[in-house]
Amino acid sequence: MEIQLSNFYPLDLDFTLGCGQAFKWNKHGEWWYGVVKEKVFKIRQVDNKLEFENVDADFIKDYFGLHDNLPKIFSQITKDRHVEAAIKKFKGLRILRQNPWECLISYVCATYKNIPAIKQMLLNLSKKFGDKTAFNGYYFYTVPTPAKLAKASTKELAECGLGYRARYVSETATIIYEGNVDFESLRKTSYEEARKELLTLRGHGVGLKVADCVLLFSIGKLEAFPVDVWIKRVILKHYANHFPSEFIRKISAKKSLANSEYERLNLFGRRYFGEYAGYAQEYLYQFERTQR
Repeated sequence: MEIQLSNFYPLDLDFTLGCGQAFKWNKHGEWWYGVVKEKVFKIRQVDNKLEFENVDADFIKDYFGLHDNLPKIFSQITKDRHVEAAIKKFKGLRILRQNPWECLISYVCATYKNIPAIKQMLLNLSKKFGDKTAFNGYYFYTVPTPAKLAKASTKELAECGLGYRARYVSETATIIYEGNVDFESLRKTSYEEARKELLTLRGHGVGLKVADCVLLFSIGKLEAFPVDVWIKRVILKHYANHFPSEFIRKISAKKSLANSEYERLNLFGRRYFGEYAGYAQEYLYQFERTQR
């Protein structure tokens, strides 16, 4: 199947799948292969056309955020020359609409890890506890369900390379399996209320950054503004004049942010860039991460 794109609604598939917002994608030749819940599919871009197999067009439109009006978003987040340069370089990068459970467990695993390490942990978990399926001569493994991970021992989880995250994965999976978080209801409430609900998982591996990542990359809260080490660097380099010099010196002198410091940077991003702050975040993140 295929979808014809337009210059007005651009998509760059490589930027979107290679920017670190999702961890279950791999490229073989011209094709990207991905696993979302029980769906294994492939997709490629040929100029302004998307070609894909094993899913329908509605799924592709939703998953890749093709309904997002990028020209409108760009016009609202282009507040300065730096973000303008990021948009120019990575135009067509879109925010995905991942499965919320898979996004959540991915970012619980992601704490203090780089992208290759996160992908390896998820692959190990999927091989051990997910379902194996063949497609186009390759084997793929689905992300384990909350039930599977809730019933696994922390020892079994730790054997997947999770380290201290094994306990968090076990506890979070148990809470989701027991139905204590309703992802669909989060879509219908405000960013603030949805974030508050996810933060009931605090102490189980879900802090401010993980909550913001889940809200942005799966729930569609485009005002979410996750702050990681890369965004902290962006703010220190390009937006320090928006903060008192004492605060900038304080956060510059240490690796991690206190919750109050995270909240301050997060609030700046949401107020400065507006309702599409999450798009600004992802463009700035990718721009900073790829600078040489």
